[in-house]
Amino acid sequence: MKLSQFQFILPKDRIAQEPPRWRDECRLMVLHKKTGEIEHRIFKDIIEYFGKGDTFVFNDTKVLPARLYGKKEKTGADIMVFLLRELNKEQRLWDVIVDPARKIRIGNKLYFGEDDSLVAEVIDNTTSRGRTLRFLFDGPYEDFKETLFSLGETPVPIFIKPKVTPEDKEHYQTIFAKHEGAVAAPAAGTHFSRELFNRMILKDINKAFITVHMGIGQFRKVDVEDLSKHRMDAERMIITEEAASIINATKKSGHKIVAVGTTTVRALETYVTTDKEVKANDIWTNKFIFPPYEFSIPDAIVTGFHMPESTMLMSEAAFGGFDHVMHAYQVALDEGYRFGPYGDAILIL
Repeated sequence: MKLSQFQFILPKDRIAQEPPRWRDECRLMVLHKKTGEIEHRIFKDIIEYFGKGDTFVFNDTKVLPARLYGKKEKTGADIMVFLLRELNKEQRLWDVIVDPARKIRIGNKLYFGEDDSLVAEVIDNTTSRGRTLRFLFDGPYEDFKETLFSLGETPVPIFIKPKVTPEDKEHYQTIFAKHEGAVAAPAAGTHFSRELFNRMILKDINKAFITVHMGIGQFRKVDVEDLSKHRMDAERMIITEEAASIINATKKSGHKIVAVGTTTVRALETYVTTDKEVKANDIWTNKFIFPPYEFSIPDAIVTGFHMPESTMLMSEAAFGGFDHVMHAYQVALDEGYRFGPYGDAILIL
């Protein structure tokens, strides 16, 4: 497959800047991958397609308030620091992106907060844009973390929403978010409400939770035409013994596995045994799924309507079939569906 095959024209006004009023009342397109048939539903109707013994697999990562604004020492120049991941808890080391990067050097100090309540020192240039920062904080770790996160804002992508609001702190997070570490929301999971979870219980539909700490690589541009040459950024994924047991028991009993989000799909397909089972693990995955691809674990996926030439769209097309998925996207454009993390959803069966 070629990158250009995943290009389409997406008007800016079709990218949702706000989520629906109620989590489970966005629009839901249902694509039957064997026939190409398309249905138009509301998201809370999703459980009508599943029943007793089926299992939804969710990503319970929690999004960090990863975007900080501060100033450079001496010049007072405005800078933006985007937290990527914590490298060392005791030494307060973080892997970050600094923008603008060209004027930041090793040894520079950066100040955050109205009263410069937090100071960081650049100690390493890891990539052309990346840096390692040591935050200079003498108090307990809990106080440092509280200070750091109080200064950060919810990292809704700027191309989605240039100005973040306090409401985004709740909206750009799933109701089951548990383990901190992501800098992008597992958007498909944000459509699930407590009411929908209760209805799943009444239908004896199972839930399994895994953790994939989504990185900024989700939004990196693919810059090679030949997709086999693209390399994904690695993300940490954790599948517990409990989750693996639920997933494998579901498969053995002949029931359906529903992967919620393309990151969940990646994790489920990263390490599969010859018996088509998943194993409990805590590893990093850079798996890139694009057509053609033979899936072992999910029987259905729930995801959103993604940006042109995005790796999420490619994974979607691998599961639903390139022609069917690209046709579904054209139908979505014609029918007024909303795109992006705050947009509508698609269920592929």
